[in-house]
Amino acid sequence: LVSAPPATMVFGKVVKNKAYFKRYQVKYRRRREGKTDYRQRLKLVRQDKNKYSSPKYRFCVRFTNKDIVCQIIYATIAGDKTVCAAYSHELPKYGLKVGLTNYAAAYCTGLLCARRALQKFGLDEIYEGCTEPDGEDFHVEEVDGEKRPFRCLLDVGLRATNRGGRVWGALKGACDGGLDIPHNEKRYPGYDPDDKTLDAEDHARYIFGQNVAEYMALLEEDDPEMLKKHFASYLKEGLSSDDLEDLYAEVHEKIREDPSFTPTEKKKPAEPKKWQKIRLTYDERKAALKERLAAIAEMAE
Repeated sequence: LVSAPPATMVFGKVVKNKAYFKRYQVKYRRRREGKTDYRQRLKLVRQDKNKYSSPKYRFCVRFTNKDIVCQIIYATIAGDKTVCAAYSHELPKYGLKVGLTNYAAAYCTGLLCARRALQKFGLDEIYEGCTEPDGEDFHVEEVDGEKRPFRCLLDVGLRATNRGGRVWGALKGACDGGLDIPHNEKRYPGYDPDDKTLDAEDHARYIFGQNVAEYMALLEEDDPEMLKKHFASYLKEGLSSDDLEDLYAEVHEKIREDPSFTPTEKKKPAEPKKWQKIRLTYDERKAALKERLAAIAEMAE
């Protein structure tokens, strides 16, 4: 048998050579960390040249495991500046102590941020927004002879913009609070893409936490043990499935009465932690050296 000639390798050009690495440009740090979509950010930040240095405001919504963050921010060359912020961990001040990350809590946080921002700019009495939320899409209208409504753009970051997501609850709360944010109703819960209509009653269910109340009522009948496990914090506060709608309505009223921020008192520890070793003086080092030498001499004896 005649053996086949050895296969020769096809010539392949080495791409990652010295010239490649000399020209390699590292991406921005927040892009490397996967925190910022710079293509999206550029569209939200870029201002028209004929508006000069007028700030372009963004209504930023972010979610953590235990909190919802709503901020109004504008960009400068030196860095972003925050106009005002609202967090869902502030809602216990208004009577909502449980369920601080659901759709209804996102609505309350957006409402709080909107009323706080308008109060700061003196627009809270001119633009009250939608005082009785019914689930319908709401757009603030300009009042003749007064300042125009405060306009900002929704910034969702890297969050997926799925229909019915909590980010739209924060948007709805901000719009009902009186902010002018360009949007449509296609992403709200209750929107039917086939009929192209919004079921306002279904959307109102989410605003007043009825989706949680229905699941709570279901567990009350079918699995009381699971109810105690899943809704332990609700039961601890004495809340049942019938109480949630009135609770959220009261929270909305209290937010409108006083949206101002109240700073909490931060206690300083009696003995603060010291992360660096205290540097000894020359005399202290000399005394410590004498002690070590004396100890070594005793051990030698």
